[in-house]
Amino acid sequence: SLTDSPVILKILQNWVPRVSHYFDKEHYTYVGHQIIIQESIEHFGAVVWPGALALSQYLESNQEQFNLKDKKVLEIGAGTGLVSIVACILGAYVTATDLPEVLENLSYNISRNTQNLNMHKPEVRKLVWGEDLNEDFPVSTYHYDFILATDVVYHHAALDSLLATMVYFCRPGTVLLWANKFRFSTDYEFLEKLCNIFHTTILAEFPESNVKLLKATVREN
Repeated sequence: SLTDSPVILKILQNWVPRVSHYFDKEHYTYVGHQIIIQESIEHFGAVVWPGALALSQYLESNQEQFNLKDKKVLEIGAGTGLVSIVACILGAYVTATDLPEVLENLSYNISRNTQNLNMHKPEVRKLVWGEDLNEDFPVSTYHYDFILATDVVYHHAALDSLLATMVYFCRPGTVLLWANKFRFSTDYEFLEKLCNIFHTTILAEFPESNVKLLKATVREN
């Protein structure tokens, strides 16, 4: 239930002051690794939003509770790839997905930050919410331990498709971790729908950033 009291956290300044004069590179440090993220000003999905920082920080700090080592992890709406990179550093088999126009920057960031690491090689794939899921990710073959999503809910028309995508990938045993900035009534309406479908808990709140981090699992009958 949502009544369990979430831990109140602050998004730490995990990014390193810029040494480069390029405006489009952000430097972060998670799990002892420096991560360099190239943002893209053309695409909404190619900027690091606060939910990604919140989830990255939470995964780093709660490795016993959410042990990603050798787990299959799917990130939907991966954007710049920060969360997927952190999951990869934590030892997961990661599949990072997003819209076709975001994939080039996403692939660049993921390969550049994981290429010299001794870990499972992450995969980058196209996933348009609610479209061709059975063809591209057939149930018989694909089962994920964790679904990660950050800042996927904002003013856009694809919220029903997003919910359908979450429902599709969340099987018994799958844990959905969703971090989001809550600003609009539509954000809370989406949360309500999620709570009606899944067993949902607020794990953490980051009040300064208006971010909530939620865990959702399939209801046990």
